[in-house]
Amino acid sequence: MTPGLLKDSYGRAIRDLRVSLTDRCNFRCFYCLPHGEPPIAPKEQMLSYEEIEYVSDIFVSLGIEKIRLTGGEPMMRRDIETIIRKLAALKPALHDLALTTNGYFLPGRAAALKAAGLDRITVSLDSLRPETFRQMTGVDVLARVLEGIEAARDAGLSPIKINAVIVRGHNDAEVADFARFAREHDLSMRFIEFMPLDSGHEWSRADVFSGREIRAAIEEHFPLAPLPVRRGAETSARYRFADGAPGEIGIIAPVTEPFCGACSRIRLTADGQIRTCLFSTVEHSLRDVIRRGATRAETVEYIESVVLKKEPRHYINDPDFLQPARTMSFIGG
Repeated sequence: MTPGLLKDSYGRAIRDLRVSLTDRCNFRCFYCLPHGEPPIAPKEQMLSYEEIEYVSDIFVSLGIEKIRLTGGEPMMRRDIETIIRKLAALKPALHDLALTTNGYFLPGRAAALKAAGLDRITVSLDSLRPETFRQMTGVDVLARVLEGIEAARDAGLSPIKINAVIVRGHNDAEVADFARFAREHDLSMRFIEFMPLDSGHEWSRADVFSGREIRAAIEEHFPLAPLPVRRGAETSARYRFADGAPGEIGIIAPVTEPFCGACSRIRLTADGQIRTCLFSTVEHSLRDVIRRGATRAETVEYIESVVLKKEPRHYINDPDFLQPARTMSFIGG
């Protein structure tokens, strides 16, 4: 395969790498970890920063343009600024270096992330109501997360995206409130359908508040207009407010409106497993390849061979769908 042209067997160019830095998290979101503490992988199984830097350099040489650091909660990884500096050194071939976080650690640290070379940030925020926030996340720290969003703004980590997983009967009544929040604070608000990635495997289609319902709930208050951009491999359908107010709305509907046909993503777990789809039931150990002393050329060949195994689509809507054994806290978003 020609360097810089990493493609799967369906001709999709792979441009986006999600790297999980840790499987630990200080939140206990019910749609991820309803049963409390996750089984933490032994430290020796986790990729070191040097290993992450090495394989990221290889991925970028193969055409990866965007790296998003995820978790668990990635800021629980010690000295995260160190790996950000290492990955930022891959620019300009690397076009975008982002971080997804629950926002808890941002107050007091956002400026250091920016100084280390982070381009932008996404904050998970599933409710603007303290009691609902506590019920959904297992912690009572809404005010701190909101403070973290402001710290990210002050540090210049923009555009700031806010992710909300909308679950029927929990926070679906807040959809318009989130849209108002985006307007008032000039944020990119991303609404995400509830997906089968919980540790209890208790996901039910009845709990899915669909993308169509999300848009209707917003437009009862704030009419939307599609942004004049080609969606391409983006996960979200993007809208602006029709009245010209600041802010942006994105709707990510993998359950009811799959977008697999243009998928450009691949994932690397904190313990070094390549996942070719968020819902893969098979993982491929890049950690074992590099730790047994494979050359760079052999590592490239292995990555290319794994990418060719990328699934054509997810199978959530199939009768025989099997939920992944590992939850989002292990996989990375």
